Amino acid sequence: MLNVALTGNVASGKSTLARLFVRWGATLIDSDALVADEQQPGSETLAAIANQFGDSMLLPDGSLDRAALRQLVFSDSDARTALNAIVHPIIQARRERLMAEARNRGDRIVISDIPLLFEVLDPSTFDLVVLIDSPKSLRRNRLLDRGLSGEEADQIMAAQIPSEQKRAAADIVIDNHGTLLELEDAAREAWKMIVARAES
Repeated sequence: MLNVALTGNVASGKSTLARLFVRWGATLIDSDALVADEQQPGSETLAAIANQFGDSMLLPDGSLDRAALRQLVFSDSDARTALNAIVHPIIQARRERLMAEARNRGDRIVISDIPLLFEVLDPSTFDLVVLIDSPKSLRRNRLLDRGLSGEEADQIMAAQIPSEQKRAAADIVIDNHGTLLELEDAAREAWKMIVARAES
């Protein structure tokens, strides 16, 4: 089984790329989906977040106030470090269980979508690292289109290692600065390389 990490800075197009890989036969482990699942009301993770940052991080119905937490952790590096210390070990354990299940099923290619791969994990533990990258100005505009303020967008982007540094450490780099069709063409070439590696 080929263990592939898919990463890229915020608003670079990871989710779109992941959907293409799934369409072509990959098994996907989506870190963002795992985080959302682990932060449901009543979960130990949500309780730990509230204990660390206060009940102001909770909405009246007991669910996580994602906007408030985002604003806090992207304006305070200590808070961001504390949140990562709560969330990432739990997500890593979930990912390892899902990897074991995929291996037992005989899945050929497993792609883990990990936005903060270089920030919180060791990329060398994966067989291949695929990085999707877009120009900073384009990514910022995408964040604004999602309803974030300019300040929020800048804080989130500043909290990640610059993609220029990540490009040198990735096995496959996909540039996403054009149309969806152009991205699909680039993704298909990357998929061919992934399949070749899986079959080698």
